[in-house]
Amino acid sequence: MTSFYYTDAMMTLDDKTAQERIQALREKLNTHNYLYYVLDTPEITDTAYDALYQEILALEREHPELVTPDSPTQRVGDEPLKEFSQVTHINRLYSLDNAFSIEDLQNWEERIKRLLPAERYSELSYVAELKLDGLAITLIYEDGHFVKGATRGNGVVGEDITQNLKTIRSIPLRIPVKNTKTPVPQKFEARAEAVMPINSFLHLNEERQQRGEPEFANPRNACAGSLRQLDPKVPAHRNLDALFYAGILIENGHQPPIPTHWEMLNYIESLGFKLNPARKQCKTLDEVAEFIEKWGKQRTKLGFATDGAVVKVDSFALQEILGYTAKSPRWAIAYKYPAEVKETIVKEVELSVGRTGVITPIAIMEPVQLAGTTVRRASLHNFDEVRKKDIRVGDTVRVQKAAEIIPEVLEVVFEKRPESSINIEEPQNCPVCEATTTRFHGEVAIRCSNPETCGAQRRTRLEYWVSKQGMDIDHVGPALIDQLVREKLVDGPVDFYKLMVDDFLKLERMAEKSALNAYQSIQESKKRPLHAVVNALGIPHVGKETAILLTHHFHSMEKLADASIEELMEIEGIGPKVAESIVGFFGDIENQNMIADLKALGITMHSKAATEDMLPKDTSHPFYGKIFVLTGTLPTLTRDEAEEGIRKVGGKISSSISKKTDYLLLGENPGSKYDKAAKLNIPILEESEFKALL
Repeated sequence: MTSFYYTDAMMTLDDKTAQERIQALREKLNTHNYLYYVLDTPEITDTAYDALYQEILALEREHPELVTPDSPTQRVGDEPLKEFSQVTHINRLYSLDNAFSIEDLQNWEERIKRLLPAERYSELSYVAELKLDGLAITLIYEDGHFVKGATRGNGVVGEDITQNLKTIRSIPLRIPVKNTKTPVPQKFEARAEAVMPINSFLHLNEERQQRGEPEFANPRNACAGSLRQLDPKVPAHRNLDALFYAGILIENGHQPPIPTHWEMLNYIESLGFKLNPARKQCKTLDEVAEFIEKWGKQRTKLGFATDGAVVKVDSFALQEILGYTAKSPRWAIAYKYPAEVKETIVKEVELSVGRTGVITPIAIMEPVQLAGTTVRRASLHNFDEVRKKDIRVGDTVRVQKAAEIIPEVLEVVFEKRPESSINIEEPQNCPVCEATTTRFHGEVAIRCSNPETCGAQRRTRLEYWVSKQGMDIDHVGPALIDQLVREKLVDGPVDFYKLMVDDFLKLERMAEKSALNAYQSIQESKKRPLHAVVNALGIPHVGKETAILLTHHFHSMEKLADASIEELMEIEGIGPKVAESIVGFFGDIENQNMIADLKALGITMHSKAATEDMLPKDTSHPFYGKIFVLTGTLPTLTRDEAEEGIRKVGGKISSSISKKTDYLLLGENPGSKYDKAAKLNIPILEESEFKALL
């Protein structure tokens, strides 16, 4: 294919000629984007594409009045947003009920038939699609132009992420009319799953590890985190993709009605949208079962994270009869694949020392392919668990990935145990500093008894200090901490705040910008609230929720440090073990010196909310005295914002569901807390309901 290359002479084109040339270049670039990112059949080299792109970029700079929103040059905006605005969806996005077996699907079909007239049974057929594990998004097109895109949120209200969705090359900014024989609808809603390919995810985590930044837990979190960045340059560099699974004709124009979901998929594919390749029209539930079995074996080859299959009644007319429950369509269901279980051999056990001195046994195993990745290590949690499962070195064990993420050893295959198997003994000495080990009364954990000088504990405490759970210091991660410790620049949290930019520049492969970013992030962390500082100290048995309880009660580090066991136990939720740990921590002279140094360096030592917290609460508020549990990702609020709102009106936060729980605040992708709350008949609030009551 011949390409038109940019030359200086183009800068002299008159307006009409420039407009014609820009339009021609847009057509070419949009076509090549479609061929490359949707069909995966590129027709020109990257160099030739770049030449076309540079040409249109130069022409648009010369003629800015000719720039349009659907130009390929407009995929990445120049300015970060200040915040995401809310979007009320034109059509609600429902969540799906789950099935965990073919029997569950058969029961679902029986429920469907009870709601349909018998004479309509012959129309019943299905569409099965592999369920991608990403972020649900919806896009609005008007006259073929992409005008708005949003997250699912709570199904009614989401966040406007149009600017970020434009950076995904498989999303057309303008529907390529030439790819369809039918007219483009005047107004059209397209729904998709935004995903991060597994290779991109692994590459991103490798880069973050090299920069000393925390790694993402899975591709879904990485994708969602990328699309919720205010700066569109972040998702633009993370190679995201979007696979479409539904379309809704809002204003048809001359488009005739489309009677089935399968025909709608074919229609939106003809418009130029990229679809999930793993889909099938099924006449019967037996064909659905065959599809599920086939893709259960092949899904790891797709290159995307998947967690099941979505089954839908094909006929839109039947869908309308079946309707919806309060949260889900009756005509669709999500089949969840069971966790993949494989056998492997425990070769050795490695001992890991955490920030509080807890020694954790880690099984080092023969490599095994599990849920699309190679697994070599799995935590055995503690030595009581090792004894309970009777795990030995040399054993054949069954392993799985919990939630398809975290490898875990399920059980030993005892019939394959060799005579040479070796018991895993509890360590009598710390594997790092060789200090004697200890076990507190009533605990399963075995600890190093020498927290002051144990190198492993010091390093993990430093990592915890900078982590999201601690002082939330960006640009300072494990790799950078290793360098700082190795160069004897940092030994404890106080040392972070004594570092200058020049200290970072002394480190190997440290650029000036990276050094400045690290320094500024450390300085900014001085403003973190008191509860973050208390949590970052790493006091045994004190986590985020306990730190908030403590600082809301005492309002200053000084008062907390002076508190007695009895005073601490007066706080609801603080028991004797936690109280003893707090008093012991603040009674240590080294910890006292550290806190004095942190104070002198300007780290927060008083609660900014102290005055507000001491004001009397409105006891008539519906949330006063109520216990909340939060699960999932909220569409517009961060978890901290939601929790702060609850506390301001006298409510309480708990991390686990029990009969004492008053409300579950439900977000997207909830965990097992949702199922437990439903079983206990605990009231469940979505964010919109929560905000209204708040």
